[in-house]
Amino acid sequence: MKLNKEEKAILDAYDKGKMKTSKPSKKEKEKIKSMAKNTFRKDRRVTIRLYDHDLKGIQKKAMEKGMPYQTLISAMIHQYVEGDLVENKTG
Repeated sequence: MKLNKEEKAILDAYDKGKMKTSKPSKKEKEKIKSMAKNTFRKDRRVTIRLYDHDLKGIQKKAMEKGMPYQTLISAMIHQYVEGDLVENKTG
């Protein structure tokens, strides 16, 4: 994982003992839980058409990873939207 300047500074400070971790308060924990729940809530249903070959390939990959194929499709879309999965532009 590549760290930016700020992240490197934080990690260096922690490694040198200049920074200590603390436990979040009960209120902070509840806020974090709520944010996480909202982040991972899938609230939209989409129907798409795929080539049979592509669906079978996705199902095979999902089985290798031990996850439902719909979860793999959702994860790939999320990664693409976030910029973590990029197009391979050739030509």
